[in-house]
Amino acid sequence: MTGSALARVRAAYDRIDAVRRPEVWIGLRPQATAEAEARDIDARTAAGERLPLAGRTLAVKGNIDVAGLPTTAGCPSYAYRPERDAPAVAALRAAGAVVLGSTNLDQFATGLVGTRSPYGAVRNAFDPERVSGGSSSGSAVAVALGIADLALGTDTAGSGRVPAAFHGLVGLKPTPGLVSTEGVVPACASLDCVSVFARTLDEAGEALALLASQPSHPPGRAPGPHRVAVADPAALGELDSGWADAYARTVDTLAASGAEVTTVDVSPFLEAAALLYEGAFVAERYTAFVDEQLAMGSTDLDPTVAGIVSRAGTIPAHRLFADRVRLAELADRARDALGTADALLLPVTPGHPTLAEVAADPVGANARLGRFTNSTNLLGQCALAVPAGTVDGRPFGVMLIGRPHTDDRLLAIARRMTPAVPLAVVGAHLTGEPLNPQLLTLGGRFVRATVTAPRYRLHALATTPPKPGLVRMAPGAEAGASVEAEVWELPAEGLGLLLAELPAPMTLGRVELGDGTAVPGFLCEPEALVGAEDITGYGGWRAYRARKGARSR
Repeated sequence: MTGSALARVRAAYDRIDAVRRPEVWIGLRPQATAEAEARDIDARTAAGERLPLAGRTLAVKGNIDVAGLPTTAGCPSYAYRPERDAPAVAALRAAGAVVLGSTNLDQFATGLVGTRSPYGAVRNAFDPERVSGGSSSGSAVAVALGIADLALGTDTAGSGRVPAAFHGLVGLKPTPGLVSTEGVVPACASLDCVSVFARTLDEAGEALALLASQPSHPPGRAPGPHRVAVADPAALGELDSGWADAYARTVDTLAASGAEVTTVDVSPFLEAAALLYEGAFVAERYTAFVDEQLAMGSTDLDPTVAGIVSRAGTIPAHRLFADRVRLAELADRARDALGTADALLLPVTPGHPTLAEVAADPVGANARLGRFTNSTNLLGQCALAVPAGTVDGRPFGVMLIGRPHTDDRLLAIARRMTPAVPLAVVGAHLTGEPLNPQLLTLGGRFVRATVTAPRYRLHALATTPPKPGLVRMAPGAEAGASVEAEVWELPAEGLGLLLAELPAPMTLGRVELGDGTAVPGFLCEPEALVGAEDITGYGGWRAYRARKGARSR
């Protein structure tokens, strides 16, 4: 982390203006208020006070209380103004974090898609045709866009892990009860957890240490290397194209790191996951609605959320007792399947749907996303979602699931498997250019020289240091061309840190290469091209710079 708290807060608000993603936020604190808080933090640290999160910017899911901001849970008619922060928020603010605002969510934390909100669907940070994942959609996107350093979400069925996986983030879901849920609007009160989004494992672990309301006493284990259970790919069900291979690569990476990898029966976990919505446990969401005195006919209720909750109100009581017995049986089977393993490794989701796919089948598409995440809280476990590379240029994530109070152990295992992710560069980050040392400092490795697909235009921007802006041309617009590019590999955490410091008008998106592949890469906001020289005809940034230098001599 670099810069004073004041500088980081100002940069965060500049970034909010630059990315123009109003659907991420439900309520923003006035910039002057946040800056005053940052000045106080800078003064305290200058006086010698230790604030471990001094200068970190924080986004908070809109179902968690932040003093001075309305808690809406994604429903305007439900909104109230809390007098004090939720304990989870207060703990991070006491450590020096500065809250930027409250973020959008699937209404009443009911969903894994990020589209069920009267405040608008939260678009994916990398591919606007894909869902951001929910319900903690705004929190994840705020971190992915480099606005917030950390974000709080909630996770009842996977809401702290699915959005993390779709954005190349760390998503930490602690052991139930480890972090206070006071000041959190309940979805299923017995299962709700406050979760953390971060760009690095160390940041997530640091936040958890501050949030934990009680000491964690992990169960003992036999000496030796970490033991990780994995699934037979055939047992995972249908996955999106390329996802089974990405999961297999992660298993290989883990084995190569020295961990003992064993294939186990994951059917108890999958069967328990189905109980969350197909069984009687969903009735607890109806209870929350009744306790919150919500009228099912309210005009600002999302229709999908209202349908799920209203159906839950008709479940007979005897069904709940039968499902409790069934869950206890599955918990025994899951415990036996894990044996002596420290963790179970699974994909976070079976795939990444488009907005159109969710609109066509909102309940079915959402249910598919929870196939691997729904069981974790029912079984009282902790979980950690981590980046595991990309598939077709989009982030792919896996999760480690562990026994209660093994949260730190999951972080230790995850550090063994941090993958490298590709990055396409076309300008100041090219080899020999002024910003290339940034890649090297973050652990970057040159992979190959290449060109983009012939769909782009390159413009010289008036920035310091000089850099170009790459823009993909829409069908029917001005013809594009191929541009010189390089592909680098960075640790996933390094890419997150690079994105956090990315200045406007640069953005990160998918860049198609001449060989037909697509990888994350630097693009430019089209509005920044007004008055900028089109240099596509030079074939690339270095050729343009060489010709410009020759002309100036």
